[in-house]
Amino acid sequence: MRDIFLFLHIIGIAMAVGTGFANIFLGIAAAKLEPAERGKFMSNTMILVRMGQIGLGLLIFSGLYLITPYWSLLSTMPTLIAKLSFVVLLIIMVSITSIRARKALKDNKPAALAKLKPLGMLNFVIGIAILILAILTFH
Repeated sequence: MRDIFLFLHIIGIAMAVGTGFANIFLGIAAAKLEPAERGKFMSNTMILVRMGQIGLGLLIFSGLYLITPYWSLLSTMPTLIAKLSFVVLLIIMVSITSIRARKALKDNKPAALAKLKPLGMLNFVIGIAILILAILTFH
């Protein structure tokens, strides 16, 4: 059973962190467009937000199962505490980003989506930090 959850966890990592990588390259491509075109282009890439949310959901779902043997050891594992703290921060940041993106689309302001780039970059950095802390914790 643990292998199934580990598989789901790895798929979640690929989806969540892959969203960050995709947004970096799409942001580079969008920067070369006119502002009006940039907003339309970015609104067409909003499916990536859903992919990142699904990946994060898989990570949380599988992570809750995978971490059960470590709860009793938590106080002796500072890198795991840091990793879990970053996971909570990432959940908050993804929620904020999703709310702002949904509002921009609802208000038909695709140019406002370009303003989400710094939040997306921060989410990406947090995701990489989580991966590094996971390696340090479980290696």
